[in-house]
Amino acid sequence: MGLSQDNVIIDLQGVSKVYGKGVAAVHALRGIDIRISSGEFVAMMGPSGSGKSTCMNILGCLDTPTAGTYQFEGEDVSRLTRDQRALLRRHYLGFVFQGFNLLARTTALENVELPLIYRGLPAEERRQYAQEALTAVGLQGWETHSPAELSGGQQQRVAIARAIVSKPTVLLADEPTGNLDTARSLEIMDLLTRFNREQHLTVVMVTHEVEMAAYASRLIHFRDGSVEQDHQQDNLT
Repeated sequence: MGLSQDNVIIDLQGVSKVYGKGVAAVHALRGIDIRISSGEFVAMMGPSGSGKSTCMNILGCLDTPTAGTYQFEGEDVSRLTRDQRALLRRHYLGFVFQGFNLLARTTALENVELPLIYRGLPAEERRQYAQEALTAVGLQGWETHSPAELSGGQQQRVAIARAIVSKPTVLLADEPTGNLDTARSLEIMDLLTRFNREQHLTVVMVTHEVEMAAYASRLIHFRDGSVEQDHQQDNLT
């Protein structure tokens, strides 16, 4: 992988996921092994039903494996309770989704503050950190605008600011450019690449777009619940 094993943050060993039972059983993942080290930018690709989204849900502690182990910074996530997994998500993971998932009736600043409210930070600190995050994604001056007053690209920038405001260890991006045109998509990818390089933020991204996957330093290709390819690649930028 080009990085020391000592820096491994995510370690999936023999992870399987089965939905349903008997003849109706669907094997979404079939014993996959994936290690991701600190500072990597990993893109996951594959056709619909290949297992990439299931893998992302397990990485994000939104789902649990049927078999195998998932270790995050040496902690066996499989053994954590639901509440402990929620704490792991809150303190170590940032999420960016295709649909932005912003609260419609609140401002950009308030949307970005949300993860800090869950952490119990005082209002003044929340506002300061949210302001800094919006500035980092190029939205200084847009703090009081609601999502309806922002373009798709700006909404995704707010979503990225919300994901990084709590300074996560890993950013999980699920089709982050899926709802954007090419120009806006490239802007978002430039932003993710900058955070990865300048802040050494580990990024794991699901995408179906080859042009977006080319920004990642490593590509994992899924097929039929298995890892078909896993290799380093040269970045576009």
